[in-house]
Amino acid sequence: MIFPSDVRSLLEQNAGLKQAAADISLRYRTGRDKSLKTTTEAAAYTATRMPATFGAVGRALELTLEHLETPPETLLDVGAGTGAATLAVQQLLDLKNAVCLERAAVMRELGQKLVNADWRAFDLTADDLPEKADLVVASYMLNEVADPISATRKLWNAAQSVLLIVESALPESVALLQKIRADLIERGAHIAAPCPHDKPCAEWCHFACRIERSRLHKQLKGGDAPFEDEKFSFIALTKVPVSRCSARILRHPQIGANKVGLTLCTPDGIIEKTVFKTDKTLYKAARKAKTGDGFSG
Repeated sequence: MIFPSDVRSLLEQNAGLKQAAADISLRYRTGRDKSLKTTTEAAAYTATRMPATFGAVGRALELTLEHLETPPETLLDVGAGTGAATLAVQQLLDLKNAVCLERAAVMRELGQKLVNADWRAFDLTADDLPEKADLVVASYMLNEVADPISATRKLWNAAQSVLLIVESALPESVALLQKIRADLIERGAHIAAPCPHDKPCAEWCHFACRIERSRLHKQLKGGDAPFEDEKFSFIALTKVPVSRCSARILRHPQIGANKVGLTLCTPDGIIEKTVFKTDKTLYKAARKAKTGDGFSG
């Protein structure tokens, strides 16, 4: 997915982005106050992080939609920031309604300029969700909540069809998703993606998406590479059982001479599979596959 150029253009209109981005980075590295207090700070954070969130949510949703019979028509984006997740969902689904819930006023104010949605002030730790939606999304926010299990139960209760949670690929974020996964399965949830099963899991399961870096993005983060790879973890849970892939590719396929090596998550555990050129159909599929794809055969 390519980050919209009109959003980049609007962000570029904010002066002082480079200094604000440096200040935010310093505060994060030194453990100082991470809250964003000015429009310029919100724009700097958005310019550096919104493309990655957009890409990760888009990729996670693509993998989820493969298993849904009926596409969601309404969205609740909880902890929406400036709307990256909503923007990604809107590019994949024809939504009838999108609601963005965000605590920070400076993020909401900027988000209203970037993303067409119903924006509302909301604090997940203190408030009950104001309504339900077919699809509830929480991206890169549960790791900052004091009680993520209780927060996730609120999200689950608000999801009429699907709950999609996207987090970083850090081991602690993956471990949190595993706890959430186990808790919601006990409450009747069904896994749609990435897992091909509902069994207990302790795998460090994460994926990656390639993000196009704009001129502004390169200026604020430093470096000249035209892209960066965003590593992320996710889980999609549904109210009713769905058809799942028989296996999920967990690592980059290892393409060799007349063979492709795959690391697969299956209902029987993690397996290593080698597909040889003699199996023409499966070999062709394996060569085209990438991390996160479902795989049969």
